[in-house]
Amino acid sequence: MKFVDKVAIVTGAQTGIGLAIAQRLAGEGAAVVLADIADATPQARAVQESGGRAIAVKVDVADEQSVQAMVERTVAEFGRVDILVNNAAIAAGIQLRPFEQIPVAEWRRMQDVNAMGPFLCARAVAPHMRRQQSGRIVNITSGTAFKGALFMLDYVASKGALMTMTRSLARELGPAFITVNAVSPGYTLSEGNLANKDFLASYREAAIAARALPRDGWPADIVGAVAFLASDDASFISGQILAVDGGSVYH
Repeated sequence: MKFVDKVAIVTGAQTGIGLAIAQRLAGEGAAVVLADIADATPQARAVQESGGRAIAVKVDVADEQSVQAMVERTVAEFGRVDILVNNAAIAAGIQLRPFEQIPVAEWRRMQDVNAMGPFLCARAVAPHMRRQQSGRIVNITSGTAFKGALFMLDYVASKGALMTMTRSLARELGPAFITVNAVSPGYTLSEGNLANKDFLASYREAAIAARALPRDGWPADIVGAVAFLASDDASFISGQILAVDGGSVYH
């Protein structure tokens, strides 16, 4: 029970990797806020029924006021915020296409959610973590930013931005003993990716072939690394990007 008396916000927690992370943190004692633009009430209720502490909060991470309200609700409900997992992103629903065909509005929305969102969330929790002189921020990035990927330049650019943000935030928040790290999954068979037939056809077999461990990746494969970086076991680790991809990317 590593997270007893800790309070965690997990964005994009209604399904997939985010839900798996929230369940893991709650299972190890954390009070968890399942934050999502979709309704995560049933998922929060399931955590409660399993003996955990959880609430659902609807949030658009690209909207400053929505993010601030999420953090205020967290503090009102649980008294503090110790862990932020920036998982919310536009990912599984991407339409694969050459970069020249990406609409400008789509590019801007991708950056707003995938890069601006973590910035707004980190900015909102920082004052609370600074007062506590402790905190853990874990960003969920993507292996595509290490090696590039065809026909999804807007997504790759947003995840590359999040990687560099991780390093700079670690420098800036370190004096308050707040660690900032990232987990970089490979192609993961979340519900959203399983539903995207273009992704399955284009990436599944290629992803397996590129791995030292030749199998599919699942949300459950990601949560251990996130839990580690969010725990006191990682109290002297900051600014790092941990690839959890079956041995596809080495850096």
